Amino acid sequence: MNIVANWSYPTAVKLGRGRIKELADACKTLGLSKPLLVTDRGLASMAITGHALDVLEEAGLGRAIFADVDPNPNENNLEAGIRAYNDGGHDGVVAFGGGSGLDLGKLIAFMAGQTRPVWDFEDIGDWWTRADASKIAPIVAVPTTAGTGSEVGRAGVLTNSATHVKKIIFHPKLLPGVVICDPELTMGMPKAITVGTGMDAFAHCLEAYSSPFYHPMSGGIALEGMRLVKEFLPRAYRDGADLEARTNMMSAAAMGAVAFQKGLGAIHSLSHPIGAVYNTHHGMTNAVVMPPVLRFNRPAIEEKIARAAAYLGIAGGFDGFYDYVLSLRSELGVPENLTAMGIKPDRIDELTAMAMEDPSCGGNPVTMTMENTKALFLACF
Repeated sequence: MNIVANWSYPTAVKLGRGRIKELADACKTLGLSKPLLVTDRGLASMAITGHALDVLEEAGLGRAIFADVDPNPNENNLEAGIRAYNDGGHDGVVAFGGGSGLDLGKLIAFMAGQTRPVWDFEDIGDWWTRADASKIAPIVAVPTTAGTGSEVGRAGVLTNSATHVKKIIFHPKLLPGVVICDPELTMGMPKAITVGTGMDAFAHCLEAYSSPFYHPMSGGIALEGMRLVKEFLPRAYRDGADLEARTNMMSAAAMGAVAFQKGLGAIHSLSHPIGAVYNTHHGMTNAVVMPPVLRFNRPAIEEKIARAAAYLGIAGGFDGFYDYVLSLRSELGVPENLTAMGIKPDRIDELTAMAMEDPSCGGNPVTMTMENTKALFLACF
């Protein structure tokens, strides 16, 4: 068989306790003299954000912040951020926070110099080539959660406020130039966010590993990412000050985002429309729909999951792995189903149509149709 594949590998990552002190140096490495720190509203007033701004200010890089960022950012947040960026005369972005702050920060840096609407750069074919790459500003990424992996990704998720559809915006230069992963920044996360972001990392690894596409490097990274989550997410949940657990979960999050170059699947194609319509936490939604999706995909992934189970030290092949997922969810307090999340099955047809339009469904091991996807949604209630 003639195997042909194009691979990429992300950027330099500075991982370790206290490395936020290197933020100004990271900015200067990329040639920034007046960065705009972009984060969400919840983080804006927190001490970790103030400290990051102190580091920038003490180095002569200013103290500019934009925090008008919704949990599921939309084009209105983006437009406001672009105005703040251009009006302030900034020359780059520090994307700071969880997935929302990271994604919107990256998209502000991407779109501030473009003339076309953001939807023209959706991750379809070669649409990314429409962008003027010379106008994309440098990005430093600083994650404060351990889940999305957006800090090592070349895309950002943006919700269309009119249609409530999440779109993936892609360009190679959305990959941050420097990433600072300081586990101390994650130690104040509430338990629910630790769980949701951690299960997001697990979902990224699981779906990338299960994807039928050929990318053995990503498959190996996904497998080790699952092992790190298995070992360290319960520890981070039990003790938020467990620095070793927090550090390893930051690694697992980045590994998940590297791995899903190989593809995602039904977990994400279901959770994206649910999050867009009901404003649920993305990672927690992934955790809720995970067992039904595993059952749905079993005919195509049973042997592969059995191999993963063996690597993870789980007995019983596919069934053992499935039971482990149920046990982990129970230990972490994940809602049992979508009904327990407060969602009613009264918009199934709409959600199904949105899931079929989501690019993640193309990477699912079992081909998704309107009929079987609707049945899968119903199984999540």
